[in-house]
Amino acid sequence: MSCNWGTELWDQFDNLEKHTSWGIEFLERYTKFVKERADIELSYAKQIRSLSKKFHPKRIREDDSRYTWCLAFAATLQQLNELSVQKEELAENLNTQIVCELTRYTQELKTERKTHFQDGRRAQQHIESSWKQLESSKRRFERDCKEAERAQHISDRIDLDNKTDGEKRCSLKARQTAQLKQQAAEESRKDYVTSLNQFNQDQHQHYHTLVPVIYQRVQDMEERRIERIGEAMRSSAEAERKVLPVVSRCLNAMMDASESIQPRKDTRQVVEVYKSGFDPPGDVEFEDYSSSMRRSISESSYLDNRTEGRRHSRKLWPFIRKNKLLTLLSSPRQPPPPPPTSPSPGGVVNSPQSPPPASREPITQRLNDLMTSGSRTRKQCLRSLKRGIGQLSLKLGSSPADCSHLPPEQRRKKLQSRMNNINEEIQKEREQRDALMKMKDVYEQSPQMGDIRSLEPRLEEVKQSLQRLEEELKRNQVWLSEADSRSSDQGSRRQSAGCGLNSQSTTPGSSSLKQLDNRSPVSRESPDGSYTEDNSAELHFKSRSSEFDDDFDDEEPLPSIGTCKSLYPFQGQNEGTLSMVEGELLSVVEEDKGDGWTRVRRNLEEEGYVPTSYIKVFLDSSAKGFVQSSRLV
Repeated sequence: MSCNWGTELWDQFDNLEKHTSWGIEFLERYTKFVKERADIELSYAKQIRSLSKKFHPKRIREDDSRYTWCLAFAATLQQLNELSVQKEELAENLNTQIVCELTRYTQELKTERKTHFQDGRRAQQHIESSWKQLESSKRRFERDCKEAERAQHISDRIDLDNKTDGEKRCSLKARQTAQLKQQAAEESRKDYVTSLNQFNQDQHQHYHTLVPVIYQRVQDMEERRIERIGEAMRSSAEAERKVLPVVSRCLNAMMDASESIQPRKDTRQVVEVYKSGFDPPGDVEFEDYSSSMRRSISESSYLDNRTEGRRHSRKLWPFIRKNKLLTLLSSPRQPPPPPPTSPSPGGVVNSPQSPPPASREPITQRLNDLMTSGSRTRKQCLRSLKRGIGQLSLKLGSSPADCSHLPPEQRRKKLQSRMNNINEEIQKEREQRDALMKMKDVYEQSPQMGDIRSLEPRLEEVKQSLQRLEEELKRNQVWLSEADSRSSDQGSRRQSAGCGLNSQSTTPGSSSLKQLDNRSPVSRESPDGSYTEDNSAELHFKSRSSEFDDDFDDEEPLPSIGTCKSLYPFQGQNEGTLSMVEGELLSVVEEDKGDGWTRVRRNLEEEGYVPTSYIKVFLDSSAKGFVQSSRLV
């Protein structure tokens, strides 16, 4: 079957015009479809990128690079970011290669279609004009023929009735009229024949030359449009298939990341990170309260026993908050100010109640007082310890270079990591030194290449840096060997302790103080891995920290042991101090422990420390006896 529009659709001009218009509308709709799809891909890429950025850690923590599940999630986020890049590339290709090209082609197609159908419309108008001319000459020829025939009939009838001269003259006139009509009819016939020939010629040219050519151009235009749509669809699929390998690679990387998660390795890593290296606490010794004599302090006891009979939680040291004491104890850390040179009229400067500021008690002494005191006076000893805890907090809160503040296992890992970093720096410095030495040799062989003296400052700097790093490496090696020896001592001691437990049983009531005195220096480490100058005092303090930890949580207001009167005004600017005006009466809560500060209270609400030299103290008789007895206990 022929598919030539010029021959097969010669009479379907209007339908072809509608069909081509609908085809262009379809092309515009497909262009809009591709554009909206590109927008969707771009929006999806932005959302994926935003999601990846949202869940990516702002700051890289050490734990994120330590556990496999963190690394797998980070790799997944990275691959999602790569997916967003591919989606953005796909959207860009759709916009540039398809949408822009189709938009431009649509405009060209509209212009071409308009031209073709204008030519077809002009040809249609020409054939219609030729047909109208033929119809006009035909009607005129028909009219002239009828008039000539009627004139001839009239002339013949007059000739038959020709009797008189007048009638003869009428007959001659009718004959002349008939002849004129016949001549006019003949001329009309010639015009009709000419118009008919011209119309046939125009019609043949229209349907066999003009219309086939115009319709063939329209058909070619339509085929190009359809082919262009196919190319656009193929380009769209090709653009998406182009990014599929990268997308597949990203998905494979996500699968590999998920398969790289190792639960057993992560759990072992938790042990490596948090293992302290301390020995588990031993058995709790029996404390005999049946005798009237004061019970001995059990250094291995971790129970918090209160004499008031209140029920409370009993914690071992691995479960207590280590820095709780340091955060709660905030007494003035500065010596009290001297009294004013010109006291007020009513003040007594050198009264017995206002001695000059004395030197602070050593922290070890206050710790011993705290540990050897009874439960009733422990709170007062604890508050006395608050005034000197500043030095202890500095000692415990500092980070010494040998990492002795860390538990043994963590200390060893920290030192090993530090040594690895130092070795890397030493290797870099040595490489830099070798490069400088080679450059120096080149300068010696070829002086025109450079001056040797310009390298000497840098060589000296590298030499000093190497010396410093090597000394630091030696120090860390010594500290690491010390940590290893301590760890080995603890391991052997743990084995010997296990053998001892199997061979003998623990007797209730046996004193643990002797066992603590016989422990090696390594075993005197505190639960947080720190050391103090007085190991026995620190051991007392750490072993009993769980006792006064809960006491301080449930503390009640201390009873007043007397009153005092301010001799001078005082502005308490430091934390823990209390401001007062001259002549003010206050309640005394805690007596001066020799550091120059007295704890007072105002209106059962405000408490703080004031300089002892600024007040005159009046102690109650019962309170004096209580304070003396608490000191003796």
